[in-house]
Amino acid sequence: MLTRNCLSLLLWVLFDGGLLTPLHTQPQEILEAQPRENVPVPERRSSVQRVKRGWVWNQFFVLEEYMGSEPQYVGKLHSDLDKGVGTVKYTLSGDGAGTVFTIDETTGDIHAIRSLDREEKPFYTLRAQAVDVDTKKPLEPESEFIIKVQDINDNEPKFLDGPYVASVPEMSPVGVIRTALPNMDREVKEQYQVLIQAKDMGGQLGGLAGTTTVNITLTDVNDNPPRFPKSIFHLKVPETSHVGSAIGRIRAVDPDSGKNAEIEYNIVPGDGGNLFDITTDEYTQEGVIKLKKPLDFETKKAYTFKVEASNLHLDHRFHSVGPFKDTATVKINVLDMDEPPVFSKPMYTMEVYEDTPVGTIIGAVTAQDLDAGSSSVRYFMDWKNDVDSYFTIDATEGTIATNELLDRESTAQYNFSIIASKVSNPLLTSKVNVIINVLDVNEFPPEISVPYETSVCENAKPGQVIQTITAADKDLSPAGQRFSFKLSSEASNKPNFTVHDYRNNTAGIETRRNGYSRRQQELYFLPVVIEDSSYPVQSSTNTLTIRVCRCDSDGTIQSCNVEAIFLPVGLSTGALIAILLCIVILLVIVVLYVALRRQKKKDTLMTSKEDIRDNVIHYDDEGGGEEDTQAFDIGALRNPKVIEDNKIRRDIKPDTLRFTRHRPPAEDNTDIRDFINQRLKENDVDPSAPPYDSLATYAYEGNGSVAESLSSIDSLTTEADQDYDYLSDWGPRFKILADMFGEESYSPDKVT
Repeated sequence: MLTRNCLSLLLWVLFDGGLLTPLHTQPQEILEAQPRENVPVPERRSSVQRVKRGWVWNQFFVLEEYMGSEPQYVGKLHSDLDKGVGTVKYTLSGDGAGTVFTIDETTGDIHAIRSLDREEKPFYTLRAQAVDVDTKKPLEPESEFIIKVQDINDNEPKFLDGPYVASVPEMSPVGVIRTALPNMDREVKEQYQVLIQAKDMGGQLGGLAGTTTVNITLTDVNDNPPRFPKSIFHLKVPETSHVGSAIGRIRAVDPDSGKNAEIEYNIVPGDGGNLFDITTDEYTQEGVIKLKKPLDFETKKAYTFKVEASNLHLDHRFHSVGPFKDTATVKINVLDMDEPPVFSKPMYTMEVYEDTPVGTIIGAVTAQDLDAGSSSVRYFMDWKNDVDSYFTIDATEGTIATNELLDRESTAQYNFSIIASKVSNPLLTSKVNVIINVLDVNEFPPEISVPYETSVCENAKPGQVIQTITAADKDLSPAGQRFSFKLSSEASNKPNFTVHDYRNNTAGIETRRNGYSRRQQELYFLPVVIEDSSYPVQSSTNTLTIRVCRCDSDGTIQSCNVEAIFLPVGLSTGALIAILLCIVILLVIVVLYVALRRQKKKDTLMTSKEDIRDNVIHYDDEGGGEEDTQAFDIGALRNPKVIEDNKIRRDIKPDTLRFTRHRPPAEDNTDIRDFINQRLKENDVDPSAPPYDSLATYAYEGNGSVAESLSSIDSLTTEADQDYDYLSDWGPRFKILADMFGEESYSPDKVT
């Protein structure tokens, strides 16, 4: 069939289309009426003349999806200048030339060398030209033509967006998608799948078809009322459940979905309904029953009420189905629990007078065990601070008594807690607050509320009020205190001042004489007696100090201080200040003089502290020798630097500290000055070396002295080995020494 269609198309193109010329030649004739451009002729022609194109075509057709074994023939190109002797060569260029279409260079036959698809490319534009074989020159201008791909029915219809999804409300009437069954119910079946087929060629034989799937969902409408699965719900609730807690759940079933399945629960007024409340759980659509008031097994053991469930969103189209609500009965059984004791009052308030004797009972608290098996109750105080120690409670009776004396002025109110526990189960306890107000007893006398600085003018007149006083009382009277004021008995006979009671807890101090003199008396002391109105009556005597001041004619106080006394003498304030400064200067001079005298007594007689050999200290008293440590003060002989370094006292002989003194033997040619300096340094750092209270003097007489050095420090020989005969040669002044140290009479053992 495909071959027959191709042959018919080829015949129609060749003959009916008029695109190709016949194979026989028509010299110098053209088949097209349109003018063409000049075409060069071979050189063998004698003259150049205008010729028209001898080959004309417009378009070719080729079938798509050609499956033959040979290339598909498209058409033939032929030029009038082609005499059939092989001098003309046909060339093909353009879209698909050489890859899709080929041309026979000699005959001009065009073939399609591969299968074409019109849906990919519907046409191809090519260019053809006849060229002289020998000269390679075009015989005619290049011409353009089109090869169209002819469509065949090779593609079935396709659904671009399948599978499709659609939704239709359940119970819907006839619409675009018609329901095949009446009253389709979503609750019976929610999803449907429909297969749709599409055919081309109007459904005729030989046409292609395509299919797709449509998934149809029935959407919900509120066509089902809520229904309780059972008519009675039983709940058990402990009597100790807290108010507001959830005690149970019930549920009505609604086959609808979404907002059509939302249920509202309500308690029908009736027995016990006022003790409970019900709300809807928005996630589970359950009815949550909550407790509104506390339960008591001993009072009532069971409650019964009805609950109604209804839809929130109704559809008027289904009102005829019936009421969209349902009712169920709820029965609640209260469970008996072991509960703590219950006090008779939520709070206890008691009163007691201050200074009440210890052990006085001021009140009692009461608690009971309300359970079926009643148990005894024990009471004790909830100790939190030291305040609780002021009271005690009887563990069995619950009576509260004082444990210490109470003082309202220290603490006017006590607040503590009492705990009651069951004897059968001490872990079950309850607590109550107790407030004890301490009542006042009139034990303090009234006193002047503030210290007053009262003054009176020298020119005051009789009956003039110079001060208004008030009183205060530490006691607290329920009706308010009333105070009375009067002068004491000893002051009422003096004609200076008086007290006027205003009967409103205030009083005025009035003058009784004409004028006062500061020279005669500067201060007056006025005793005022104040009494209260409570029982027993308390009173106190308060002394007011009244100062006499200088005032002007209008009664304005000008001065009440001490310097005002001197003003009549003629001394001004500046003069008084000058007198005080002189006194201060004299005192400073006296202090400086005394300090200088003491400093002079402490000055040392030494004029130079650098060389101790130049210091000569004279003592007027006769000491007791080297062992006398109380004869005189040798502080000037101390070396401050050595004392600071060693931190050892030099004025007393150390008992335990001893330093070994290493004394190298003196050589014959050693200078005595170096020797003395070395011994000085050793004694300065030796805490056991003298002086303790004496002065060690080292003298150097120099070379050439007849007596040489008199020092015996570090002598190489003992006193017994010395020869003192030379003392007799020194003259009469040394006669006594010569006798004392004579060889015959001297004995070291006899020296004391």
